Amino acid sequence: MSYVLEVKDLIKSFGGVAVTQSVCLQVAPGERRLIIGPNGAGKTTLFAQITGDLKPDSGSVEIFGKNVIGKPVQARAHMGMSRTYQIITLFSKDTLAHNVVLSLLGTSPRKNNVFSPLKNTDELYEQAISLLDSVGLKDQAYRKVSEISYGEQRRVEIALALAQKPELLLLDEPLAGLSVDERVMVADLINNISKEVAIVMIEHDMEMALAFAEKILVLQYGKVIVDGDRDSVVNDPKTQEVYLGH
Repeated sequence: MSYVLEVKDLIKSFGGVAVTQSVCLQVAPGERRLIIGPNGAGKTTLFAQITGDLKPDSGSVEIFGKNVIGKPVQARAHMGMSRTYQIITLFSKDTLAHNVVLSLLGTSPRKNNVFSPLKNTDELYEQAISLLDSVGLKDQAYRKVSEISYGEQRRVEIALALAQKPELLLLDEPLAGLSVDERVMVADLINNISKEVAIVMIEHDMEMALAFAEKILVLQYGKVIVDGDRDSVVNDPKTQEVYLGH
């Protein structure tokens, strides 16, 4: 079977402390994969190695069948991978539309022409407005990021990730810090992303996350302790003992 993402024996240590220990992970096209585990389990560090923000000590990361170890973050984005972060990384003094346009530029040939001015009538702005419409923020397109709520900023981040037309989308705690209503809205947005896009998500809101997941990987102290379909993982005694507190 061909995978959009295949992680093999990934090892990463900091100062002698192992953060990921021989982690293996396979994600099929269109799959909805959840990664869970207690704080300090190594979830975000695993993401960072997949995206190229961190280089593993050993092991391999294959995206669409190609080993990307040593390739920079932008090269992986051009291959069809995108991500969001735990901490919002938007330009707060710029408009929502301009933030999305900058993301669109990341994979556009226009990024190489630094003398080409960006105007509100540009095709890129039209695409940005369409993406903001897809996350329910079209009417706020020309407001500054600093003027909208935290939940709305989370939705802008998803629009930025989708702007790169990914086939593999990594979401790092997209529901963190949101109100109940905002969590429902963002969860619905994620659930409605095309099945042409495989999604790997780290999330602590178990009710929302389990409704999303088809397969689940459980990490503890950087090790995979359970991996499989949703029901078998949730009912596994190791999951209940380590993560669910039973």
